[in-house]
Amino acid sequence: MMRFCLPLFPGMSRKAAPYIAVFAIIGVIYGALVALVQPNLKKLVAYSSVSHLGFVVLGIFTFGVIGMQGAIYQMLAHGISTGALFLLCGMLYDRRHTYEISEYGGLATPMPRLSAFFLFVTLSSLGLPILNGFVGEYLILLGTYVANWKWATWAALGVILSACYLLWAYQRVFFGEVTVEKNRTLPDASARERGILFAMAVITLWMGVGSTYLTRRTATATDTIRQQMVRPGDVVPQEAARPAENSSVKISLERSGTR
Repeated sequence: MMRFCLPLFPGMSRKAAPYIAVFAIIGVIYGALVALVQPNLKKLVAYSSVSHLGFVVLGIFTFGVIGMQGAIYQMLAHGISTGALFLLCGMLYDRRHTYEISEYGGLATPMPRLSAFFLFVTLSSLGLPILNGFVGEYLILLGTYVANWKWATWAALGVILSACYLLWAYQRVFFGEVTVEKNRTLPDASARERGILFAMAVITLWMGVGSTYLTRRTATATDTIRQQMVRPGDVVPQEAARPAENSSVKISLERSGTR
């Protein structure tokens, strides 16, 4: 969308932006609600991916530096956190050959290391501060608020719902009593699995605390795309240098080339 849709069709992109933003918000909330009622762990993670990518589309079609930077960052963070969740689901499947949440329960006792890694990645996916999921969602919501505070309000429901379905799924899988006898003797994460998960955990934490390393490098690309959207004779809409109407929030926007 950012590389081809916006530069090639800037006029139509701006005209369609309100409709695309509404569909993106619907995708955020719908994906979260479907994930909330999923009895299958892998499908739950898949629908959470639909919800998170709705944030990406919303950030792109704010056409602002903050929102588009957040969309890029969210795509990178999503690849790490959701990829790690699918990897962890695969490790559980390798042991029990099922994704049904009802077949698990109480796994924190026989598998403490795997449950700790699963919790860490779950928290990153739901947007806990200092982890990678927070940065992208925060920038997208901030950029959306500058463009339209109503969109930001509705999109924020997706953040709340993500905490609901992810933490509830974690509770059902790892906490409580062991109800299936096979689960009592499940092996914990092996050395190979711990090495893979540790590497992904380090990247997740680094992206959360060192976000400027990436945002500085994507700022030029974002500016270039915004400049490519301008055609001769166009009235260029300036990114808001003040918050939405009737708000006390102060937002400072700087051009990417200034010091």
